[in-house]
Amino acid sequence: MKKILIVLAPYYEDIVTEMYKNALDVLTIHDGKLSNKVKIKYDIINVAGAFEIPVTISKNIKKYDGFIALGCIIKGETPHFDFISRAAIDGIMKISIESKKPIGNGIITCLNMKQAMARKKKGSEAAEAVMSVFSQ
Repeated sequence: MKKILIVLAPYYEDIVTEMYKNALDVLTIHDGKLSNKVKIKYDIINVAGAFEIPVTISKNIKKYDGFIALGCIIKGETPHFDFISRAAIDGIMKISIESKKPIGNGIITCLNMKQAMARKKKGSEAAEAVMSVFSQ
């Protein structure tokens, strides 16, 4: 059985909820199984924001076989966007490489709400990424 942890940062709740539903659609399409008949189980943890996603994954790295990170960062008027985006993305990549475990990156970084709304399907892409690594 493969265990997946879905880490949600619902700061932009409507967007992240839709991303979560899209990720679950992918897991449902796979009917809870990989192509080689391995069962999939998943848990969910909510965190305050995208910055907390890497540490949450790191704390749970030994408990799960893969992870789906879902969050949304929208640029404001300060450089905060750049720091949080880079830290979150670099953090999950580093953890994935060091642990040799797949982390589906569903953290979207957008300049405005319109762009974020257009990228709500990123949750399914993140789930597919994890599933593809499992099937290697």
